[in-house]
Amino acid sequence: MSQISVLDKKHKNSFNKLQKRIRHHTGQAIADFNMIEDGDKVMVCLSGGKDSYTMLDVLLHMQRVAPIKFSIVAVNLDQKQPGFPEHVLPEYLRQVGVDFKIVEEDTYSIVVDKVPEGKTTCALCSRLRRAILYRTASELGATKVALGHHRDDMLETLFLNMFYGGKLKAMPPKLVSDDGQQIVIRPLAYCSEKDIAAYSAYMEFPIIPCNLCGSQENLQRQAIKGMLSDWEQRYPGRIESMATAMQNVIPSHLADNSQFDFAGLKTQETPYTDGDIGFDPPVIARTPTIDSLDEFETVKIISL
Repeated sequence: MSQISVLDKKHKNSFNKLQKRIRHHTGQAIADFNMIEDGDKVMVCLSGGKDSYTMLDVLLHMQRVAPIKFSIVAVNLDQKQPGFPEHVLPEYLRQVGVDFKIVEEDTYSIVVDKVPEGKTTCALCSRLRRAILYRTASELGATKVALGHHRDDMLETLFLNMFYGGKLKAMPPKLVSDDGQQIVIRPLAYCSEKDIAAYSAYMEFPIIPCNLCGSQENLQRQAIKGMLSDWEQRYPGRIESMATAMQNVIPSHLADNSQFDFAGLKTQETPYTDGDIGFDPPVIARTPTIDSLDEFETVKIISL
């Protein structure tokens, strides 16, 4: 199924480090946000892309090593896009031995009919897809809905909302659906797209390209992705720093009156938490390496 068994020693070592890094970051995100609890039934949304394949692969590993018990059911939404290879996902899922359900809904025709030519289809397509997946989760009795969005998706959404929506808002690692019925989790929240792409190539997942949203040119998200990629090439480490910033929000140094009582600010005799320290040098946090992590540490991370 993959090229791993024929790798030479050097490349096998690189793969092992990559796999350990992805598993570590996934386990850390699950623990940090209490994504999966004992007895959960996790519905893994599988699109046929590199992200969702990687998420399923890592969650299956976590299921084997975690000190808690949870079940997994993979769900694919067949949107009836022309040329969609219906056999690929069922064959793969049977091969890895996971329970699955294929949901057939012709959202493709609805999107093509409702969205004017030249306009992006993402908003309507994702809304229809989300509603169907939530309904399916209820039918299956799933307690968590797992999506394959990663760290770079979250950063792209942050900039999209700032540039085009006027909001400081990204994709959260965990959320409750609008109707309050579903908990959505993003186990790959700490994983980079670069790592996921490399892992997917090693594993030789049977990727199914999207002929709808993925084929459109001049998407705002593609422009943001290009901007971030350019930054990372010119300033290595910037993406990691921005990702860390999403977990270090200081409302007193923004400008939202609903999040901080600026009107009530007054001087005081004692030191003020998060006050303006004008002359102290900034402290640069560095991400620790995890190359030395072993399976025991992975289990500890996912101990919920």
